[in-house]
Amino acid sequence: MITLVKKPIDLKKIEYWASGTIYAFILLLMLTRVAGSNVNPVWTPYRYLYNELHLHYSYSKYYFFPMVARYSLYYFAFLLWNFVIIPSLVERRRTVLMIVLAVALFGAIWLFCGITDTWLKGYLFYNHTPGYVYNIVFKTNLIYAIWVMMMLTLYSVIKHVANYLLDNTDRIQSEYKVLTRDSIIALIVWMILVFGLLLNDANIDIIAMFFVIPPIAIGVHGLSTYSLIPTTLADNKRFFTYWIKVLFVTAAASIPAGFIMAMALRRPEAVFVILGFNAGVQLIAIAPFSWITYKRRMAGKAEILNLKTALGTSTASLDFLRSQINPHFLFNALNTLYGTALQENADRTGEGIQRLGDMMRFMLQENVHDKILLTREIDYLNNYIALQKLRTQTSPDIVIDTNIEDHILGLQIAPMLLIPFIENAFKHGISLREPSHIKITLQTKDDKLYFDVHNSIHIRPDNDPEKGKSGIGLENVKQRLKLLYNNKHELIIRENASEFFIHLTINLS
Repeated sequence: MITLVKKPIDLKKIEYWASGTIYAFILLLMLTRVAGSNVNPVWTPYRYLYNELHLHYSYSKYYFFPMVARYSLYYFAFLLWNFVIIPSLVERRRTVLMIVLAVALFGAIWLFCGITDTWLKGYLFYNHTPGYVYNIVFKTNLIYAIWVMMMLTLYSVIKHVANYLLDNTDRIQSEYKVLTRDSIIALIVWMILVFGLLLNDANIDIIAMFFVIPPIAIGVHGLSTYSLIPTTLADNKRFFTYWIKVLFVTAAASIPAGFIMAMALRRPEAVFVILGFNAGVQLIAIAPFSWITYKRRMAGKAEILNLKTALGTSTASLDFLRSQINPHFLFNALNTLYGTALQENADRTGEGIQRLGDMMRFMLQENVHDKILLTREIDYLNNYIALQKLRTQTSPDIVIDTNIEDHILGLQIAPMLLIPFIENAFKHGISLREPSHIKITLQTKDDKLYFDVHNSIHIRPDNDPEKGKSGIGLENVKQRLKLLYNNKHELIIRENASEFFIHLTINLS
């Protein structure tokens, strides 16, 4: 339905074909009655009056042709009003001409209905003069023409309101939380039902019931979804507490509704019957329905959230693992070991290979777990830093200062969560030609992790393929933090022309 609203041409086609189908069906139904009218008398609203006056009654003359003329008038009036007059007035095109056309349409409906009514009520000419009959008929049909124009206008209003509500559902929900999507759709259905009742001239009591019960039901459902049920569940209360709240809301809404109905119906017994039926509907049907649908919706949202979290975590972990085990990293490490081997024989080379082996083992074994001991994560960080120091320790202008707490017991953390910040520091903070510094601090207190990385920044040459690229894995680690430690972490990133700083706090409890 929302798709139709977003594509007006489709909605217009549906309106056109629906109205045409209804018009053709009515004509076909009346034709089938004509075929058998000479054998079996067909009941019509005024036939019995002809019979009481002993007048000959012809179904074709006194009903079929007048009603075919009326239905044709209704059909073409609907097309003209709905597809020509209203769209032009809404878009403010040829406004004066459309107003004149609307007045002409009103006059045509009045004249046409008055003429056909003289045939439908032809029995009146038997006891009254033609002047009297025409006066009565055309006065009556003046009111009827006004009613037809009101129904056409009401249809247009309902259509445009429904169009607006469906087209702006998300914005309306963001501004008015109590108006859920279900409430908006129910409101549209209610408007259509009320229009149908008015169009068919239903009993006033039924119309009054539809004017009271559905709007209150929509309000109770929206208020329940927005406030009553969430607050009840937040207080660890059960359905009965919520049901009592609905009872008070229904009673409060019934007071103004009762006054309005009392003025409209002027029959206290009808007002009490409608209000009693309304109370039953709200307490027996709407309250349990809202409770069940809300809990099912919350369960569905929780399941979707868990699936998204699991999928996001798996994707982020897989992407991160791929980013670690890639030729760029491995070739850099091998180049480091090769350069070291040229400078010394075995000690530093052996140390580098050992640390690289520990890091590879960590990535392939530990990284598959959801959480690992924080001490294992720290071991990985120390191995990485030590491996990088092998490359930089011969440069006196490079200062790497680490203060990483290593006596941490019991705390666990998602694997490979801290390394992106350190990798980013070494990638962007180290230059073999310029003074550089990196400071890394990791401390814990009361199940909270405090992690700081502070590094220099060097402008890369224009021909550097890495220039313009963001830090290694920063977006990935932000995503993982949001998924794994939502509302339990704080990440501060600051940067100026020469320095880059991150501060990360995580509640690991």
